[in-house]
Amino acid sequence: MRIPENRYVLLLVLTCVGIFFVNLDALYVNIMEARNFTTAREMLQDGNWLLTTLNSEPRYQKPPLPTWLTALSAAIFGLKSLTALRLPAALITLLLVLFSYRLALKLTQQKTYAFVGSLILATSFYVVFAGRNGQWDIFTHAFMMVCIYNLYRFFTEERRLFQTAVLAGIFFGFSFMSKGPVSAYALLLPFLISFGIVYRYKHFKKRTLPLLLFLLISLVLSGWWHWYTYTYDPEAVAEITRRETENWTGYNVRPFYYYWSFFTQSGVWTIPAFIGLLYPYLKDRVFDKKAYLFTFLWTLVSVVLLSVIPEKKSRYLLPVLIPLALNTAFYIEYLFRRFSEIKDKRETWPVYFNFGLIASIGLIFPIAGYFLLKDALAGKWIWFVLLSVSLAGIGVLLFRHLFRRKIRPVFYLTISFIVAVICFGMPLAKALTVNPEYKGLSQLRAWQLEEEVVVYEYSFVTPELVWDYGAKLPVIKQEGKIEIPDTKRFGVLVTEEEQTAFEETFSHYSLRKVTRYDMNAKGKDDSSHKTRLWRDLYLVTKLK
Repeated sequence: MRIPENRYVLLLVLTCVGIFFVNLDALYVNIMEARNFTTAREMLQDGNWLLTTLNSEPRYQKPPLPTWLTALSAAIFGLKSLTALRLPAALITLLLVLFSYRLALKLTQQKTYAFVGSLILATSFYVVFAGRNGQWDIFTHAFMMVCIYNLYRFFTEERRLFQTAVLAGIFFGFSFMSKGPVSAYALLLPFLISFGIVYRYKHFKKRTLPLLLFLLISLVLSGWWHWYTYTYDPEAVAEITRRETENWTGYNVRPFYYYWSFFTQSGVWTIPAFIGLLYPYLKDRVFDKKAYLFTFLWTLVSVVLLSVIPEKKSRYLLPVLIPLALNTAFYIEYLFRRFSEIKDKRETWPVYFNFGLIASIGLIFPIAGYFLLKDALAGKWIWFVLLSVSLAGIGVLLFRHLFRRKIRPVFYLTISFIVAVICFGMPLAKALTVNPEYKGLSQLRAWQLEEEVVVYEYSFVTPELVWDYGAKLPVIKQEGKIEIPDTKRFGVLVTEEEQTAFEETFSHYSLRKVTRYDMNAKGKDDSSHKTRLWRDLYLVTKLK
């Protein structure tokens, strides 16, 4: 199963299409997406392109570049299309994969290695998740990888120094305008440290002027929007900055070692990723010791720097997966060359276990999947059959090539396994999320038209509800202050936690419960059922 070298880029693109562009509307909108999509909607509807808003409130926590791109896609393909809203993230992930390939090729001059590393990156668990969701993490790291690629050229080549400096500065600015300094700290800084240790910064004097140009462009592109918001809405900026600072030091605080299992975020590559980090074992087996040391250090430095930050979340490990994929590729490339000759079972059994487990899942799925999903497969049988046949077939081929000790086809079949899950399995996703009482807030609009009333949120808005509602929801109680509407009749959405306070606030009003809107994917008996995703609607009427 050898691939002609001139087809690597085309195959990367086709693989990314199968992973990131297919069935983009299969999953419900999550909380991060709801914030971002609502902000994009208010850009289009209200023209809030610079002073960005969420439910009419200032939202300056994140710079707006990804939101602009999402709003542009929505303007072209429609605000109600989830595919359109998630398309920019898919496109930017393709950019990330392609420039990871180009960087790996620059590092080693070895196309097979670069191809393998890029495929591992494209199929790493959290990269797949981030690349199919309208979240901004993938944007900042993808733009930064283009910056890093140009910086690598800037420090290793003697020609076109100003050109590479300008390109690096532009994409640094794009990265900063996607999520602030996150990627500069978690991806670029570890790269610069590792590069300096392994390759050294040489002939620095002739690079001084273009480097200053890089810094100037980076500063201007990164800072202009922050200057604008601070100039024209300083009070909101100050309050948001205060809250964000408190979050970094007092919200989701985890111990230093919280990220010790970072390699598990690569999903099916967990075991190869772990072995790839065993530097004493692998350093004499790889084809390029210097490049391997570089990716190894880049990965570990990134983890250490992230561990220093008190606030920790699993999704913050996304930038680590980029050098980790390139590092893991050294181990996979070694298996390509030597696995058929390896006699030591300590080396072979992890390989058999990792890929044998994937093959077993493929073979077991048709039966296990049927018993798990049989009550929810109405209208989805064709997808279930396609998924079962493809996974079982891949499972058989995986075992066949494993027994023949041919790792190259085993690796590519694993990629095919993931593509099959995305293409045929994602349409089944909603079969796993059944809430018999599901009722979207979008249905509220019809009741409003019928009753001719304005509806308010009592105390706080939930982004998913605002997004589904399709318009702004004015809030009655904000920062302890209550503003009761000056109308005879109006609707109020109330959470379970605020029920008592709501009844006290409107003790001199007539309250009639109309219905409950529940946007949880699973029923109330499931542990994942969240009270913040449902509201009781009351019709509130003044007493004479």
